[in-house]
Amino acid sequence: MKAIAITPGKKHSARLVEAEKPKVSDIKDGRGALVQVLQAGACGTDREINDAEYGTAPESSDYLILGHENFGRVIEVGENVRELTPGDLVVATVRRPCGTSIYDLIGQQDFTTDNTYYEHGISRLHGFWAEFYSEDEDFLIKIPPAIADVAVLLEPLSIIEKGFKQARDIQTRLDIWHPKTAAVLGTGNVGLLTILALRLRGFEVHGFGLDKPEGYLNAELCKAIGATYDSTLELSVTDSVEKYGEYDLIFEATGYSPIVFEAMQTLAENGILILSSVTGGDRHTDGVPSDLINQEFVLGNRAMVGTVNANREHFELGVKDLALAEAMYPGWLSRMITHRVKGLEGFAEVFDILENGSANKAIKTIFEVSDI
Repeated sequence: MKAIAITPGKKHSARLVEAEKPKVSDIKDGRGALVQVLQAGACGTDREINDAEYGTAPESSDYLILGHENFGRVIEVGENVRELTPGDLVVATVRRPCGTSIYDLIGQQDFTTDNTYYEHGISRLHGFWAEFYSEDEDFLIKIPPAIADVAVLLEPLSIIEKGFKQARDIQTRLDIWHPKTAAVLGTGNVGLLTILALRLRGFEVHGFGLDKPEGYLNAELCKAIGATYDSTLELSVTDSVEKYGEYDLIFEATGYSPIVFEAMQTLAENGILILSSVTGGDRHTDGVPSDLINQEFVLGNRAMVGTVNANREHFELGVKDLALAEAMYPGWLSRMITHRVKGLEGFAEVFDILENGSANKAIKTIFEVSDI
């Protein structure tokens, strides 16, 4: 079968390979399903792996098949599969409980404390930029046909769902928490999905991006669902408090770490800040009013938490939000998918879009591997 693979540690090594087609029998105990990939999403993680910033091949391979955002159709199932049948539409979760930490053992591998971890298309497991994959049914999320056109967005949405779940869990420290206002920092695909999910929950939402709003699709999408959009070139997050007031919840999705210190200064009392960016490098931030931030966090009972990876629960929550979004805002999610590349052979085009997303006015880029 065709797949797109890289050689870990070698920059710009992405290439089309002929890989062995997986089999249902690859999964033990007869619990496997063979899945035909219909669509696969591309994001900054894939670009960074191709840039040799990280990425680890499976032990038995000298290459790593890329891709963690996926959507497919079940072709065949093992004898002990109970919840899936051929023809079902599915999305696979990404991380697997292959480690030794207590969290792996209890099925919360997204919280693993092991330095070695197993993620499809990222670390030690082949990914989904391929024509087929086989997987245990425990890690396959059934997708209603009504959201088939946008189900490829489920994986990034699952990270957001995890962040919200953690926020709710943390805020059980309060007998009553009725958040009303939220700020979302960054309006790329993760930021827009966050804005959508917050609007579905009834929040007054204010999105912040770098680009000016005129002719900017991301800004139009914010406004289309009742959120505001501001360019940080014209209104800083800190100054936005004078316009909108302090925020009960802030979700950061920029990839720019200094903005976190601005966000920390704009939280309301009992507010919570969710961080989703994985920032590399050694950037230092001068001029941070650390005494003031510390004082406000302590006296205002504020909290901050990070969200990365997700487990089955968060994917299932995401399915519900995708379905609700399609009902409340028909066609909105499809507008987010700005670039559709036909076939895995177009991988070079995909990486060009990832490298020059702003110039290409890209929000979300996907491979259309097979017809839905």
